[in-house]
Amino acid sequence: MFTTNATVFKNYINGEWVRSSGDHNFQSVNPANKKDIVGVFQASNRQDVDRAMEAARQAFPIWANTPLSKRADVLLKAADYLEENLETFATELTREEGKTIGNSRNEILRSAKTFRFYAVEGQTITGETFPNDDPEMSVSTERVPLGVVAVITPWNFPVSIPARKIAPALITGNTVVFKPSSDTPLIACRIIEALHHAGIPKGVINFVTGSASEIGDSLVAHPAIRAITFTGSTSAGVHIHKMASLTTRTQMELGGKNPLIVMDDADVALAVKLTIKGGFSLTGQACTGTSRVIVMERIKESYTRQLIEATRRLKIGDGFTEGVDIGPLANEKQLNNVLKYIQMGEEEGAQLIYGGKRLINEEYRDGFYIEPAIFTDVDPVMRIAREEIFGPVIAVIGARTYDEAIKIANDVDYGLSAAMVTNNLAVAEKFKKDIDAGTVKINRTTTGNLMNAPFGGLKKSSTSTFRESGRIGLDFFTQLKTIYTGY
Repeated sequence: MFTTNATVFKNYINGEWVRSSGDHNFQSVNPANKKDIVGVFQASNRQDVDRAMEAARQAFPIWANTPLSKRADVLLKAADYLEENLETFATELTREEGKTIGNSRNEILRSAKTFRFYAVEGQTITGETFPNDDPEMSVSTERVPLGVVAVITPWNFPVSIPARKIAPALITGNTVVFKPSSDTPLIACRIIEALHHAGIPKGVINFVTGSASEIGDSLVAHPAIRAITFTGSTSAGVHIHKMASLTTRTQMELGGKNPLIVMDDADVALAVKLTIKGGFSLTGQACTGTSRVIVMERIKESYTRQLIEATRRLKIGDGFTEGVDIGPLANEKQLNNVLKYIQMGEEEGAQLIYGGKRLINEEYRDGFYIEPAIFTDVDPVMRIAREEIFGPVIAVIGARTYDEAIKIANDVDYGLSAAMVTNNLAVAEKFKKDIDAGTVKINRTTTGNLMNAPFGGLKKSSTSTFRESGRIGLDFFTQLKTIYTGY
């Protein structure tokens, strides 16, 4: 279906597509078939970062003073371009990241909507006017852009996560240097292509590809940077936070170990459906994915039996194959990490009651495929119950009471998303207050968030400063000036 004569893609700096100054490349491969080379990309170095930063720095005063309606027009045209190329870009996304073609289409469309949302919402930003005792003076605030923003994004949602960072950064008048994951540089490149096609001025958006080890530190510690917005692992976020200067604002959306609590009165069929969707869709590769299911002991046996039956019906395969529910893991490193945790769970004494094996027969041998895994008899102190795995692995944990379930749910380092299945409104209301999570859901999956609602976590799932998404997502990219005018 695909050719190995891969196209060489370039960095985008100061409005031009350019090679890395070091002239080194790396390949992006199809996780469903590692023999298929999706594209060849620039292995950038510090000199490339410096060029991108300088272009963004010089473009900032011009872009910041560009009329808001013109900045919005760029986002709207970029959204049109994404939609006009929906099938091409969705195909590339599935080929590069592995998710099903339906999920890829949805992600492209959501990203276009995000651009449109901020094109409109960004035009409503206002300051405040303050009463004072001087009749010949006015006091007000204005929101102004920060300057050059570094956008660093992961491979699991390689279009929608960049869109929700880049769009608010641009509409508020900032310039951007964007480094995507090296596992999904092609589809990230298409975002830049959309903005280029929309007529964005030179230097306003810049794009450099390469490994974090080669360009990560030079990017986040660069003296021109005024803000860093990052989504990825907690360990990487801690490192970036330490590297950033005193005057650099940071926004970190990090890991999760998200619980689904199933109460005695729950609809067990619904609980199973939510577990499958939250834990196994996207091959478990979502920061909000369901990783722990805390089930009341009275219904645990029934729930577990139905969960195994439902999991057995899932179809694993290439994301282009009709009817596939679970695609490959995104890369070999992630595959090995998931297999390591499955082995660890067995060694710790948890019972692997379903799946957990790498698929190596003819249909799967050239990809990074694994059976979804279900553990039961999981002690909350086990590493599979405490550490982020980022794969299709569910730990089922028994609890006797609501209080015990909440204690187990909260007793981890993360606090990104949490959900409960119950028909008791009083219990649901109590859960909203007691759970330590930035996103709380009742009778819904732990995954997914509205484009127009705030998103972010607590504890080590976030720096707990600025939220993403929605109108509040604009706050990170602006700062206040307080203005006193006498007359």
